[in-house]
Amino acid sequence: MSANPQNAYPSAVPVGRRTGVRANVFQGKPASSVTTFPSHPIAEVVVPKVALDAISLSYKATSGERLLALDNISLEVKPGEFLCIVGPSGCGKSTLLHLIAGLNPQTSGKVLVDGAPVSGPGTDRILIFQELGLFPWLTVGGNVEFGMKMKNVGKAEREERVQYYLRLVHLSKFRDSYIHQLSGGMRQRVALARALATDPDVLLMDEPFAALDAQTRDLLHDELERLWSETGRTIIFVTHNVREAVRLGDRVVLMTFRPGRVKQEFSVNLPRPRQMEQADVARTAGDVLDCLRDEINKSLEAEYADEKIR
Repeated sequence: MSANPQNAYPSAVPVGRRTGVRANVFQGKPASSVTTFPSHPIAEVVVPKVALDAISLSYKATSGERLLALDNISLEVKPGEFLCIVGPSGCGKSTLLHLIAGLNPQTSGKVLVDGAPVSGPGTDRILIFQELGLFPWLTVGGNVEFGMKMKNVGKAEREERVQYYLRLVHLSKFRDSYIHQLSGGMRQRVALARALATDPDVLLMDEPFAALDAQTRDLLHDELERLWSETGRTIIFVTHNVREAVRLGDRVVLMTFRPGRVKQEFSVNLPRPRQMEQADVARTAGDVLDCLRDEINKSLEAEYADEKIR
């Protein structure tokens, strides 16, 4: 967070929950009363913020047969990590986000958040769709406030959070505007402010920038990276754009065509901030795309086969 007192909003980010700061158990004791022991390195155990344990999902198609959409997916996401998921159309990327959000149950396996099983939706996880889902009859401020009303947050705290998050996404001057009066990029920032105002630990983003022009998308990449850096949220971001994934992510997970499996993971060890046009971003994206190309071909072959059957 900014050190500027005007931007300070401590209640929006519960520090203890994210920092894990340990109390000093020897504080106030005289040195003579403290017994020391030889030090040995102790491996720190970090509980994943999100863990998928052997997740599979099947459903009944209109033909009556059961289709396997996701198959034995195991994945761990660290606290504060920016994870991007790419894959061909129909591989189950969005479906995976829905399972993490608790909107649909998996057929087998477990979804865990902070080590606890997910049994349904929760305010610790917020899913942002490409369509955004903003309410046209509410103002910008009313949209940002809506989720907090549903959580029964007090009026004074709601007001403070609305001011803080609108300032964070540079929309303070548009608080009383309606959604139809905003550009596509501004609407996306309203959706981000609304999501952050409910104080989730995990942001689930389903191709949020796909419908935007390149210039607006690049600006929002910068905004999202800044917000992620300032708030420390864990982000799981689905995209078809491999360069976008490398531009934003700490790690890129590549999924296979149906049934969706984790084919490969790529660690992105490039310095931040990054830009889509950078040579090292393009090279890394090329490595991911080389691995993705086979899955795209399988997707196209399946699509053409369906058309021949018809």
